[in-house]
Amino acid sequence: MAGLGMAGLALVVLWLGGFTFWLATAILGLGVIGEWADLAKVDAATKRLMLFTLSVPLAIMCPWAAGPNFFALGLVAAAAIFTLASTRRPDLALGMVYTGLPVLALLLIRKQPDGLVMTIWAIALVSICDVGAFFAGRMIGGARLAPMISPNKTWAGFFGGIVAAAAFGAVMHGFWGLPWRLTLATPVLAVVAQAGDLYESWLKRQSGVKDSGSLLPGHGGLMDRVDGMIPVAPIAAFLVMLPEIQKLLMDVVQGL
Repeated sequence: MAGLGMAGLALVVLWLGGFTFWLATAILGLGVIGEWADLAKVDAATKRLMLFTLSVPLAIMCPWAAGPNFFALGLVAAAAIFTLASTRRPDLALGMVYTGLPVLALLLIRKQPDGLVMTIWAIALVSICDVGAFFAGRMIGGARLAPMISPNKTWAGFFGGIVAAAAFGAVMHGFWGLPWRLTLATPVLAVVAQAGDLYESWLKRQSGVKDSGSLLPGHGGLMDRVDGMIPVAPIAAFLVMLPEIQKLLMDVVQGL
């Protein structure tokens, strides 16, 4: 029931876009960096510092401020550098990039002319991959994918997730005009999503916990819900904006 409620809320936020979407992603980002701090076992003062540091680039990403742009990207990098300088801990600095970059990426995708369809594609492919992996793993079973990190994941589930995501990409292309570059990239991004899931599982093992948090009853923490989305979002944003990037590079070359 909680999962259906979260899915419904996400669809409403996606549809509204603009300030509402920024607010939702910013809150999500602050929640994720808080869980990252907990997994890193920092004290309360350091956790507050991390929350305040990340809030700067998140605030700049607001459409009522500068919005998602290269300036915001620079501030994410600056947040990571500041965190490293103030704490002397590279893992905490990595948390700034791990959290801030996906938020910026999702906002950039949603900002595009076909942003609603593109954002639904980027988010839904991760969920479809998870569903495909779950059912393939249950029905086929077999050899474990990474028994030392996540004992329940199988190779059958891994390939099941890729197939499910690829089918979803084909449907998006056929019915909603998803560009070919995104359609063909969908199964590759399914691999990236599962790698993100494994990375988060590794982080939890390093910290000695089962879930990243307890915010969502029966679902663990926020990181447990978005672990696959975190590495997918920046790559998806790059692919979505590839025509603009190519045009920018051409303008630069012609101006030399």
